[in-house]
Amino acid sequence: MIPILAFALIPIFFGLLLGYFAGIRKFVDNRDVHSLVRFVMNFALPCSLFLAIAHTDRQMLRSQGGLVAVLGLVYLALFFLTWFFERRMFRSGEADSAVLALTLAFPNATAVGIPLLDAVYGPSAAAATAMGIAIGVVTISPITLAILERSTMKGHALSPAAQIRSSMWKAVKRPVVWAPVLGVLAALVKLHLPDFANRSLTVMGNATAGAALFLTGLIISAQRFSLNGRVIAAIVAKNLLQPALCLAIAWMIGLSVVETRYAVLIAAIPCGFFGLVFGKGFNSSPLTASSSLIFSYVFGIASLAGWIVLLGRLG
Repeated sequence: MIPILAFALIPIFFGLLLGYFAGIRKFVDNRDVHSLVRFVMNFALPCSLFLAIAHTDRQMLRSQGGLVAVLGLVYLALFFLTWFFERRMFRSGEADSAVLALTLAFPNATAVGIPLLDAVYGPSAAAATAMGIAIGVVTISPITLAILERSTMKGHALSPAAQIRSSMWKAVKRPVVWAPVLGVLAALVKLHLPDFANRSLTVMGNATAGAALFLTGLIISAQRFSLNGRVIAAIVAKNLLQPALCLAIAWMIGLSVVETRYAVLIAAIPCGFFGLVFGKGFNSSPLTASSSLIFSYVFGIASLAGWIVLLGRLG
């Protein structure tokens, strides 16, 4: 088991540390990361998502419905639970609460999920990882953007429902959203792309994991951090409670063992960087969010290993 864990986890944390080192030593600007974010989110990742889904067997793709439902539920559950506690218990502002909620609820499947699930379960997990990314992009991400936009509006602001509709439409127009939809259509009609097209998309898609890991490390290097009770509670919620809830729901609905493993391991991945990236555009960088992002990876060394071992014993 130790060689398997080393094979799965060491390359991931190597990529994160490389980005962190580059940012700390100022080899790369860790304050203005928008160009790298656009490359990952608008070019490399859409190519990767499209290929992962388009090359999935039609019957296997249809079986992903349960996994999508489970991940959608656990993303939304942790998002709104975090939002409620931040607003009611800690009296945080709308923007800061939304940034923290998205940071905790949306695992970093873009950077960590793609190489992790491939290393642990093989290429068959690629479609599940793609679905895990897509469901977060079309649910809690636009909700967060709507809240952030609302927090900056003065006077005649749109209603919350109108803001969410507007943000959902903006999300749908992004390549990271419509690329997996095209992938689903391609898989359903059994579209066969020319070899040169497959190769071209593969070259771009292969850049996703490394670039996203480097980007995450770069973002972490620019963040402040402080370990306190709120951060510890956030890490426990993200690294332990979210995957545990995912496992419980998967059992309740009778999800297959294979799909359960995929879903739970995706949920166990540490915090994503979407929240802090979105927050930068609205002058919202809560210390709890940046600290949670950093320490979820430190604790993730042990928690990910534990979940991989536990999931390997499911039968």
